[in-house]
Amino acid sequence: MNDSAPAPTPAPAPRRVRVRAPELIGKGGWLNTGGEQYTLADLRGRIVILDFWTFCCINCLHVLDELRELEEKHRDTVVVIGVHSPKFVHEAEHRAVVDAVERYGVGHPVLDDPELATWKQYAVRAWPTLVVIDPEGYVVAQHAGEGHVHAIERLVTELEAEHGAKGTLRRGDGPYVAPEPEPTALRFPGKAVVLPDGNFLVSDTTRHQLVELAADGESVVRRIGSGVRGFADGTAGVAAFNEPQGLALLDGSSVVVADTVNHALRRLDLATGEVTTLAGTGKQWWQGSPTSGPAREIDLSSPWDVAVFDGRVWIAMAGVHQLWAYDPAGRTVAVAAGTTNEGLVDGPVAEAWFAQPSGLAVSGDGERLWLADAETSALRWVDRQGVVHTAVGTGLFDFGHRDGSAGQALLQHPLGVTVLPDGSVAVSDTYNHALRRYDPATGEVSTLATDLREPSDAVLVGDDIVLVESARHRLTRLRLPEEAVRVASVAHRTRRAATEVAPGTLRLDVIFQAPAGQKLDTRYGPSTRLLVSATPPGLLLKGEGAGTDLSRTLELDPEFEEGVLHVSAMAASCDDDPANAYPACHVHQQDWGVPVRLTEGAADRLPLVLAGMDDSAV
Repeated sequence: MNDSAPAPTPAPAPRRVRVRAPELIGKGGWLNTGGEQYTLADLRGRIVILDFWTFCCINCLHVLDELRELEEKHRDTVVVIGVHSPKFVHEAEHRAVVDAVERYGVGHPVLDDPELATWKQYAVRAWPTLVVIDPEGYVVAQHAGEGHVHAIERLVTELEAEHGAKGTLRRGDGPYVAPEPEPTALRFPGKAVVLPDGNFLVSDTTRHQLVELAADGESVVRRIGSGVRGFADGTAGVAAFNEPQGLALLDGSSVVVADTVNHALRRLDLATGEVTTLAGTGKQWWQGSPTSGPAREIDLSSPWDVAVFDGRVWIAMAGVHQLWAYDPAGRTVAVAAGTTNEGLVDGPVAEAWFAQPSGLAVSGDGERLWLADAETSALRWVDRQGVVHTAVGTGLFDFGHRDGSAGQALLQHPLGVTVLPDGSVAVSDTYNHALRRYDPATGEVSTLATDLREPSDAVLVGDDIVLVESARHRLTRLRLPEEAVRVASVAHRTRRAATEVAPGTLRLDVIFQAPAGQKLDTRYGPSTRLLVSATPPGLLLKGEGAGTDLSRTLELDPEFEEGVLHVSAMAASCDDDPANAYPACHVHQQDWGVPVRLTEGAADRLPLVLAGMDDSAV
């Protein structure tokens, strides 16, 4: 070998493909900008991150929380723009978007896009989706799902260096203008419970507190929590919550709290006001994490409500579409029902599918656990034999306001359930601004009250029902009427346009590219997973089920004109640094519900981007 031979020239780094970013348009206009309207030209010189979200979506709420640290760390170079892209009819109402932006503490400008105009321009197919635009106005990355902020921050650092050197980076204050706070006693309350002395305890979600109200439902007795977003145990004035929701009496002297964004269960001692942690680590559960064990050592994911059933505290684990249970005696927690797949599938608890369970209530005889399954607009229950049933609801894409037999009735994203004295169930039909009633004896659904504003829970007090009227920031007392109010029937399907695909063979490709500085994690076997199903089930002749390959050949039955393909994908990657004996690992996951229309001559390939570069990569 000739030692004097020149060393081989290293291959040049792949050039990032750049596509000019489409303009930001939305009929609803801009929020959190002090009334200013913006174009991409106004943002030139800044790194722009578009967050396509809708406020019903728990994964979107997770991303809002993931973005907070990045926004703070890079606030002089990065502008995050939330592009609100509605699924439900209610979410297209401008007032509802204004409320949601305040409710969830969104600290950046939001473009209200009720007609999905910008969503279509960027070819977005899933909530949430993050798009990165460089300081010169080019799309440089797109990621569907949650868990991608670590990769985006690495890209932001690269863009800061690249455009700082080129002179195309502009630093300074961004366009965000915080709204003026409103002086109400409650602010977007979530859930309530009646205390042994007749007072009410309410989760004051947006202010990160619990509020005890007198029996009149108005007078403030005390506040528990510092009022600052955080995670800390201690006395009433020291303890910190993060958007708490569900409440349940644990015994005569304490209340268990679903501390949603802290991914934890907390305990409030009613006598002392002391707050302690029962379950959760403060970190969000990801695929592959333990699902049972000592409660303080197991990660949870957005617990939304709690109820004591069959000797355990059942948890509506909205973040992973499951029900979990906490055992107070053993101080352990474990999955009780659901597979983490999002949808509506009944059967044994280990096989059932849920979609953001958000409200729980136990029947008077203790034989049923009722639940509001928000994203399927469904009322469901679990029996003591461990079987899941559906009373009202058909799936992810059908919703509305229609009374009648349970098989025909429609709800719209309900968040609360309350068992009535006669054994029927009151449903806080949140996006219909209504209180509904399901009678198990007759199988009929009726409307008890309308003209509410996003009711999210209700409790019984004598002959009255007291609702948490979240978007009116109050408790509202109603006398239970003997007869339901009749309303006109309305039915809806999701607003997204169907993707035209060819009948017969369809190639499904989930595009995943490990972020820069990472590689697929294959230490314990395949690092990817793909699950496919369809509504109606007969649409899919071939290709249903789970596998490890992110590409699959599907066979669509030409007898169907349209349907929905349900796709769930996961990929795991780890930092690629040989010098690091303990590399950080990350899970990337996303569920898609893709409405499809079978059309002769249409595309025979369906690409879905899990993580990777802009659309030119697919």
